Amino acid sequence: MCGIIGYIGPKPLVPIILDGLRRLEYRGYDSAGIAVVHDGQIEIRRSAGKLINLETSIQAKPLVGEYGLGHTRWATHGRPSEENAHPHRDGSGRIVVVHNGIIENYLEIKRELVAEGHQFESETDTEVVAHLVQKEWRNDGLENAVLRAMKRVRGLFALVLLSADDPRKLVTVRNGPPIVVGIGDGEYFVASDVPAILSHTREVVFMEDHEMAVLTPSGVVFMTLEGKVVERKPTRVTWDPISAEKAGYKHFMLKEIFEQPHAVRDTVLGRASLDSGQIFLDEMAISDGDLRGIDKITLLACGTSWHAALVGKFMIEELAKLSVEVDYGSEYRYRNPIVNSTTLAVAITQSGETADTLAALREAKGKGARSLAICNVVGSMATRECEGTIYTHAGPEIGVASTKAFTTQLVALYLFALKLAEVRGTLTKDERCTHIEALMQLPQVLEDTLKSAKRLEEIANRFHSRSDFLYLGRGINYPIALEGALKLKEISYIHAEGYPAGEMKHGPIALIDEKMPVVALATHDHVFEKMLGNIQEVKARGGAIIAFTTVGDTTLTEVLGSADSLVTVPATSPLLMPVVLSIPLQLLSYYIAVRRGCDVDQPRNLAKSVTVE
Repeated sequence: MCGIIGYIGPKPLVPIILDGLRRLEYRGYDSAGIAVVHDGQIEIRRSAGKLINLETSIQAKPLVGEYGLGHTRWATHGRPSEENAHPHRDGSGRIVVVHNGIIENYLEIKRELVAEGHQFESETDTEVVAHLVQKEWRNDGLENAVLRAMKRVRGLFALVLLSADDPRKLVTVRNGPPIVVGIGDGEYFVASDVPAILSHTREVVFMEDHEMAVLTPSGVVFMTLEGKVVERKPTRVTWDPISAEKAGYKHFMLKEIFEQPHAVRDTVLGRASLDSGQIFLDEMAISDGDLRGIDKITLLACGTSWHAALVGKFMIEELAKLSVEVDYGSEYRYRNPIVNSTTLAVAITQSGETADTLAALREAKGKGARSLAICNVVGSMATRECEGTIYTHAGPEIGVASTKAFTTQLVALYLFALKLAEVRGTLTKDERCTHIEALMQLPQVLEDTLKSAKRLEEIANRFHSRSDFLYLGRGINYPIALEGALKLKEISYIHAEGYPAGEMKHGPIALIDEKMPVVALATHDHVFEKMLGNIQEVKARGGAIIAFTTVGDTTLTEVLGSADSLVTVPATSPLLMPVVLSIPLQLLSYYIAVRRGCDVDQPRNLAKSVTVE
């Protein structure tokens, strides 16, 4: 969602704020703004559109300040415009706020404030916070005015405020969307995500819900929204700041696609033994005995992570012989799920801050379920609320469309399935070693898979102008058809649908004609002949085939004609084939989007982390 950064310290303020906003561009935004305080006066600069517009405005009329904050907005209330861009002020112009999330009762508060004489300048829900803090001002400090104001506010939100009347102080509140506080050497930062401040400090505190932090030049004080001071210790972030840069690639997405062999290697590193056949998931923090007592697993996720969960269902049921349900995080709490103490709820989330997944997790825990997170971000909310975590170790993912986060989730689920098989005794040591050996070889298999990039660029050049695509897969690969279609929709704005291939005759076949490319995942497995049948049905109706198969199989070459396209990928264990197939589908979407001139890293209307419902 929105990007937030604030700074108090001895360094020049404006370059730090602008650099932080630049590092948060991947979250998606439609406007940007900055507020600084200099000699007791607040100056605000805002611009609609990209950050370069704000930077141009500041270059034309430079800003100087002792402390301040910045924001990139993703519109919820009010159209994208300069007047709706953050930061927003109160009626006196002496209090400033930036905001990520939604104030659910803002209309009720706004009506009351208007009746009391407050005048509003924007269409946003955010502006009511500044006016409400103004109303609660008692000259006892900005933080106390904010605490009083928060008693009136409902919703999920992250806020950062400053006041010219309480100098050299930033106050931040978290209730849902993430906020991190950075602890530097005589300087302090607040941001909506780690990359904004990682070039300045690696010591960060991930704030809890219903918590406030007060930043001054002398340090940071954390407290509850009831005003009780709490002690918080920083976490050291080990990501290399350079890894968040493009490193010579045209886009972050392309860089992250090519990072997948390394990311998968990091996910596996130290977690599997070929000698003993054991899986080591120490961070999981759930004992082997407790795992043996689990009789059902519920995987909770949204978007791309939900597709990973679908693959995980195949893995766990095949290897551990344990019943698995897969639920959309956004729907789970709106029914009455059957959960008890022998259910393990697994939240799958790259950021660990996805609002719907967190809400689903809390619903399951509230009904007595055990809990586990599969997550990329150390210290995030999901990792704090679950009993244990399997970290994916993918490193920072900047592109909005998930790539390496997805494939490392698949590998983490594979490791989890093997661990369950180990403790439940459903695989022998030799059988586990066979699976682990395939896992150890996977990074090299992915390196070889990336060699198809040129071929996929050629196919993209041929099909980029089409308006509809159909993706088909069977068995464990059908969720990858869903994921491939989602990637194309996300970054190229082409309508695409993914289906289990066996469902094609139950409706989608009516769409197929010579204008409809059909992406078929036809690796050589137990449903290969079924996929061949689906491909021939498409060809009989004039559809163009883009087929993916394993190296060494000649059957598809014979079936496909000159009007169709074939891409071969290296063979691996059938349970790991979804990881391999994901890469060429990511590349196909990437090259189509580039050919169409789309903003690959920041697709329209999308945010990296959906931190509000």
